[in-house]
Amino acid sequence: MGSLIEPPPVRQRLRERLRWVRREALGLNRRNQELLLRLNSPRLVSLVDHKVQTKQVLAQHGLPVPDTFGRYTRQRELPALAREAGQHTAFVLKPARGSGGEGVVVIAGRHGDELVKASSQRLTMGDLIAHAADIIAGAFSLSQARDEAMLEYRLAPEPALGAYSPGGVPDVRVLIAYGVPVMAMLRLPTRASDGRANLHVGGVGVGLDLASGQAVHAIWRDRPAERHPDTQQALSAIRVPCWSDILLLAARSFDAVPLGYMGIDIVVDVRHGPMILELNARPGLAIQLANHRGLRRPLEELAQRKLDGLTPQARVAVGIELARSEQ
Repeated sequence: MGSLIEPPPVRQRLRERLRWVRREALGLNRRNQELLLRLNSPRLVSLVDHKVQTKQVLAQHGLPVPDTFGRYTRQRELPALAREAGQHTAFVLKPARGSGGEGVVVIAGRHGDELVKASSQRLTMGDLIAHAADIIAGAFSLSQARDEAMLEYRLAPEPALGAYSPGGVPDVRVLIAYGVPVMAMLRLPTRASDGRANLHVGGVGVGLDLASGQAVHAIWRDRPAERHPDTQQALSAIRVPCWSDILLLAARSFDAVPLGYMGIDIVVDVRHGPMILELNARPGLAIQLANHRGLRRPLEELAQRKLDGLTPQARVAVGIELARSEQ
């Protein structure tokens, strides 16, 4: 009979991991109590929870966002949605109040009368309209209340990043605290994620050096990963283009929507460059695993600093300085 006692090296690794978590990592309770409740006003959280309204505010501040082709709040408007969708080869259908990528359908092209998703699955227009009806009924909304379906321009990734995820659109999640970029990761779609970049549905998270946009670590399904599961490309070779523009765009988002703690999702579009996909008022904590670095110390340091009146450029510099001090 084999021993039920773990070998010493395994126990040692578990103890070291537990010490790291206690010392470095930001946990869910602390995030909720010390950051979300204290730094994020309910009014701004409500704004960010509505994607259409958030895009309008960002656009008013001169920040680039994808075009919205149409908004639909009633079942009787679904024929108009079908007509608008028929005008575009590629587009995205999403709930205005959804989260975590739930309910998002990415249409990458057409095959005859059928719509082809980013994952290569085919839909009829009837399938799309039925899904839009579910969105309006609230099937994917945060509160399960009635929602709004929106048709949106489908961002197309520039080639250096698009080659890693031919079935979807990668995005960069920049974590902002007190207006300062503190951590970032590239999220890569996979076949398992159905073209979406969200980690909890099967996307790959690639931690990024905040000063350069160079990959430093990666995870897939919460485990370290060296290669993309579909393309088998080495994740360590990734260096995100337009990196300075991405960080500045994330910092400028705080001036438009001053949530004290939020995630900014940015896509480097092949035609328009970096564009804000959406804001997240409750960003998850897997970004720490992707970077193999905890958030507690940089957040504690930021809480002690005087940041009022700093320009977005200055706040980016503060974030890079903190990241370098952690290396």
